[in-house]
Amino acid sequence: MGYKAKIDEMRAELRVMNKLIPEAMQGFNALSKAAKDNGPLGVKEKEFVALGIAISQRCEPCINFHVEALMKAGGTREELGDVLAMAVQMGGGPAVMYAGHALAAWDELAALG
Repeated sequence: MGYKAKIDEMRAELRVMNKLIPEAMQGFNALSKAAKDNGPLGVKEKEFVALGIAISQRCEPCINFHVEALMKAGGTREELGDVLAMAVQMGGGPAVMYAGHALAAWDELAALG
């Protein structure tokens, strides 16, 4: 399954969960919005941080979402490479594997335009 399909599938699963626990998900969404919309860092920089954490936590759906958001925020493949290098430096072998997922997701989404 391609990364775009994985993103779409995860979004569908989250919509179902939103219906089951709307208050909890609204709270999570409010937290996410507050974190992204405030402070001295821009959205792109915050997405770099989020992607590094997603790699270190080995959360492939998170990686996919944050790669997509990073692209929308104007990140470049070269900047992604810097983030991946730092994630690998901090996380070792497991981070190498998930950094590979992040790069593959970027390349697939970029090709889809």
